[in-house]
Amino acid sequence: MNPSAAPSPSASSASGSVAAETVADPIDLLLAAGRSHGRAGALAASLTFGSRSILKIKHDPKQLVDSAAIPILFTVLFTYLFGGAVSGSTGDYLTVLLPGVLTMSIAIVTMYGGARLAQDVRSGAFDRFRGLPVWRGAFVLGGLLGDAARYLFASAVVVGLGLAMGYRPGGGAPGVLAAVVLVVALGFSLSLLWAAVALVVRDPAVVISIANAVLMPLSFASNIFVRPGTMPGWLRAFVDVNPLSHVATAARGLMNGSGGADGALVWSLTTIAVITLVCAPVALRLYGRRS
Repeated sequence: MNPSAAPSPSASSASGSVAAETVADPIDLLLAAGRSHGRAGALAASLTFGSRSILKIKHDPKQLVDSAAIPILFTVLFTYLFGGAVSGSTGDYLTVLLPGVLTMSIAIVTMYGGARLAQDVRSGAFDRFRGLPVWRGAFVLGGLLGDAARYLFASAVVVGLGLAMGYRPGGGAPGVLAAVVLVVALGFSLSLLWAAVALVVRDPAVVISIANAVLMPLSFASNIFVRPGTMPGWLRAFVDVNPLSHVATAARGLMNGSGGADGALVWSLTTIAVITLVCAPVALRLYGRRS
């Protein structure tokens, strides 16, 4: 064996150093690759957070319980208890009740999006997401996209239950779809409101309490369950300006194909636009300032 072929101590040390550097190279490459990537696009980041919200529903199906229980309870209970007394028959009452329950169900379900955001704030997930190199609004918008699954599920429950109970929409499928789009738009605007509340109070139970304090009076002091013609003047005045009354009236016109709801539709769209334009910037500002 050629002695000159034996590695010298200095050569062995150099080889070990090179080997160590070789082991570290993959980590350096990963870090370098991460630094070379630009910020994720706003749409891609929003869709990612939306997928996260939907996966949370998939792994925790009880989140859909209220989305199904509320419309089933109010539709069945009010139809068979008060349908004959209010409209003479359950069939006639469903034309009044079903669009109203659709409106109320979506409005009530919106509070759970705010509670989810407050829970993320308390758990620390919110702060970790804020450190990601993505558009700041992606977390809020992604949550809204996830909430859309709940709104569509609740809408399907209301419409499907109504059809099973004998309701036949005069506006056909286009009218029903238009009404669903309207109430889902209302749901998005209210979700922004509860998102802003969640970023202030940061407690899921408090968010739900505040939402209930607002939504329950709006739901029952409205034209969702009864016509306001027999109400006292002071109560009717409130019902006439109640945004849920306008949305319910517009949904009735669209689903029943009865017309005469153009004014309510304009007021509904105006209300949705105002809530969105006010609450979206507030929620994003609170999100950016949250430390």
